[in-house]
Amino acid sequence: MDATLGWGSDVLVWNAVVLTVVSLAVGVLGGFVGLALGTMRLPAMLLMGLAAPTAGGTNILVSSISSIFGAIRHVREGRVNFRLVLIMGGPAFAGAFVGGFLGGRVSESILLSAAGILVLWQGVELRMRGRAAAGTGDEFETTYTGRRLLLGGGMGLGVGLLGGAVGLILGSIRLPALIRILKVDPRIAAGTNLVIGFVMGSLGWVGHALRGQVDYQLLLLMGAGAAVGSYYGAKLTGKVDLATLIAAMGYVLVAVGAILVWRGVTA
Repeated sequence: MDATLGWGSDVLVWNAVVLTVVSLAVGVLGGFVGLALGTMRLPAMLLMGLAAPTAGGTNILVSSISSIFGAIRHVREGRVNFRLVLIMGGPAFAGAFVGGFLGGRVSESILLSAAGILVLWQGVELRMRGRAAAGTGDEFETTYTGRRLLLGGGMGLGVGLLGGAVGLILGSIRLPALIRILKVDPRIAAGTNLVIGFVMGSLGWVGHALRGQVDYQLLLLMGAGAAVGSYYGAKLTGKVDLATLIAAMGYVLVAVGAILVWRGVTA
């Protein structure tokens, strides 16, 4: 008989080892491009036999752990704009709270599919325009007009509402919005997005914890892998040229978009 982790967890030891390795690898990629990438971890958890509510509750806090350790590295290297955290993060937190209550009034399949198509499109666009956007850096803006503030807050609110309704942080939508619409340097966007993702993930986890939908033994293992991976990945962000970073973001967004569409179709 296969051994389990024990202490209230029914997850098999070999499944936990596989998920920890997956979490480490996803953490490296996520820290590098500025995404928690819980959308990539969750299918692996479901394939390993975890019940969907427990997988979701455990995954969202692993995403928060991954985000904060990646963000710490980005903060140390000056790649987090805390003004943007407030501009987009504040409305996003409020939107996620309201979206959580509205969840179920609109088909989850439609919401996930729509989010996936949007992320897919953003990923393809980043790939197509990556080299042009990685020129001199003059196209990135550092000033904040009233219109730009309103635009950022509106985008944060919209992503928060959608994320709250489907139970996802949706940094995969926020990241390209920071780059393509607000004209934020992709390196700054990566660090800033992780900080917002950490807070949103932590708030989202509370509801799961209150309902007992968290496997804390698995959380410790996957969280450790995600923390190490994300911190190292964030270190890589400052070591590659901008064209490479944008290309990586594009590839990751295409993959995340495909996963979201798949989840929407099968929801």
